[in-house]
Amino acid sequence: MADQSSTVADNTIHAWAAPAKGKPLEPFSFNAGELGNDDIEVAIDYCGVCHSDLSMLNNEWGITRYPFVPGHEVVGKVVRIGAHALNKGLKVGQVVGVGWNRGSCMHCHPCMSGDQHLCHKIQPTIIGRHGGFADRIRSHWAWAIPLPEGVDVTSAGPLFCGGITVFNPLLQYDVRPTQRVGVVGIGGLGHMAIRFMHAWGCEVTAFTSSDSKRDEALALGAHRVVASNDNAALKAIANQLDFILVTASASLDWNAFLGTLAPKGRLHFVGAVPDPVPVQVFAFISKQAELSASPTGAPSRLADMLAFCARHGIEPQVEHFPLSKVNDAMAHLAAGKARYRIVLDMHA
Repeated sequence: MADQSSTVADNTIHAWAAPAKGKPLEPFSFNAGELGNDDIEVAIDYCGVCHSDLSMLNNEWGITRYPFVPGHEVVGKVVRIGAHALNKGLKVGQVVGVGWNRGSCMHCHPCMSGDQHLCHKIQPTIIGRHGGFADRIRSHWAWAIPLPEGVDVTSAGPLFCGGITVFNPLLQYDVRPTQRVGVVGIGGLGHMAIRFMHAWGCEVTAFTSSDSKRDEALALGAHRVVASNDNAALKAIANQLDFILVTASASLDWNAFLGTLAPKGRLHFVGAVPDPVPVQVFAFISKQAELSASPTGAPSRLADMLAFCARHGIEPQVEHFPLSKVNDAMAHLAAGKARYRIVLDMHA
């Protein structure tokens, strides 16, 4: 038996694609070929809209292939299972999510060590492949993560990229509930980071350049809010923070942020800051501080994150658009109006 199927009759996938840079998304169909033995196919119900989709749509990274189908925060039901993916824990009809990556080699050292997201043959969902602004998508079975009871399927999509991006460092660097932490940038990534860190038990300082987000940051779980562009305010909290998570994609006075770190503190980047980060090495030496960065996370970390969300009632703050209004959704995101993530309803 090649695969276990429901009512999927062929390999044609219907999607929305940009035919070229600068062009709006339009209906597009393609033949996905035969389902791979290790793959599963998901009928998509919801798909998050991430800023990385916008960057790829505009070819900001110089790697986009057109026609381009965005979408890498997918939630839906398994409809087909490849022959070698049978008995791997997934069943037809099960609700799963697929995020930034949809496959890895599963035999290199990072994969065998549980760091599949660092595989040198990693398969990003929307780089060189058609993504989730579609009726169906395929992934390796290990990268389709079941949603536990207690996680809202209508808002879960952004957890599979933005969520894991800010959750993984908490595990990776052993952030403890007794520590004081900071989140730089209160947006698509930052608002989830505040919720995670608050539930983690940390004392959370939110940094934002927008005073209008002060009350929102406090409502999300921050214990205090500091202006990220006010050096006097940054000096007032010198030597206090054990861990700072930079989710913003803006260039800031990083030496000023280093000044807020406690001894052995860490400044960690997950936001795609566009410019080089100039810092004084002596500031690290004197505090025995660390500078680091990370991408998303491995399948096991995704599962850990979803379990944590279910336990603590954490979900992204989202706005919904019907798939038929996908270009409006992209424009809303490009204008910086999303509060804080966008989810496409694929059947609306």
